[in-house]
Amino acid sequence: MTITKDIKYIGVNDHQIDLFEGQYIVPNGMSYNSYAIVDEKIAVMDSVDKAFAIQWLDNIKSALDGRKPDYLVVQHMEPDHSANIANFMNAYPEAIIVSSAKAFAMIKNYFGTEFDQRRIVVGEGDTLSLGRHTLTFYTAPMVHWPEVIVTYDSCDKVLFSADGFGKFGALDVEEDWACEARRYYIGIVGKYGAQVQALLKKAAGLDIETICPLHGPVLTENLGYYIDLYDIWSSYGVESEGVVIAYTSVYGNTRSAVELLAQKLKEKGCGKVVVNDLARCDMAEAVEDAFRYGKLVLATTTYNGDVFPFMREFIHHLTERGYRNRTIGMMENGSWAPQAVKIMQKMLEGSKDLVFTQTNVKILSALNEDSRAQIETLAQELCAD
Repeated sequence: MTITKDIKYIGVNDHQIDLFEGQYIVPNGMSYNSYAIVDEKIAVMDSVDKAFAIQWLDNIKSALDGRKPDYLVVQHMEPDHSANIANFMNAYPEAIIVSSAKAFAMIKNYFGTEFDQRRIVVGEGDTLSLGRHTLTFYTAPMVHWPEVIVTYDSCDKVLFSADGFGKFGALDVEEDWACEARRYYIGIVGKYGAQVQALLKKAAGLDIETICPLHGPVLTENLGYYIDLYDIWSSYGVESEGVVIAYTSVYGNTRSAVELLAQKLKEKGCGKVVVNDLARCDMAEAVEDAFRYGKLVLATTTYNGDVFPFMREFIHHLTERGYRNRTIGMMENGSWAPQAVKIMQKMLEGSKDLVFTQTNVKILSALNEDSRAQIETLAQELCAD
């Protein structure tokens, strides 16, 4: 695939993978993107997962038509992008690695050498000339590892964005970008919103016509759409109006209360209503929904003097990713000593800018007149804005 006259795609698609990073379901696989900039000198941008070493090296050979690369630019050291560094250096013994100082320390950890005689260390604003193409490097620490750099090619106005603007899914599958990019961003990068905001400010000063990420499609049209979404996600803003209800239920009574609340919210025109059974749904999808919408209801049982395990896990996923700027309602169920609301509020204490509803629903084993009235009041409160 040709990106521009001089930039060629040399990445691979992975349909063997079932869980990305050992936890994220990827039914449509993954892409590991790599690019070759062909000029007077040739730079290869990043490597791919170890399972695709032969295919990647073959892609390089095919794209270069008998020429050999001069540089391997390493923007990110996560193994799905760096696993074949040593294979590349063995295949091209005159090539030089270009990367950050922190990346070279990681290279030594992975491969036992920092390639001292075959490296160029770059930092903020450093450049590398390939001929017509001049590459400028920008540091992007904690987006989402500390060694990350991104690269701007001023000739073709291309930003090589490392894991930024990436998504789940292989390139030979057509699917909505935002859905899987959102799940990817929130799951993997979401904690580092401030660092993404800093990178967006750097990117705002560049004339960008194409974004080449390390996962997902090359972005060439309507870049403002993608950048605006990244701005919303990284500033923890509300992308869509609506209410997410995340619940656990042991014998179905809490589920019945959730179904009643969802019905009330829809009747009152409260926008999109999304219901997630945390014991059965993809947890990453539920977390994505909580970050997408402006209001969240947590509904669970008191369990072993705590909250039900799937709810505890869900709240932990939220708090470790910096969950904030949301309205939270709560529902608890307990047969003799309900205390789930108290525990969930305690778990969320460290989260910033959360607004809690005045109404919490207390269910004593099963719905009754009082708890139904509380659900009605909670629905009114959530739909009041």
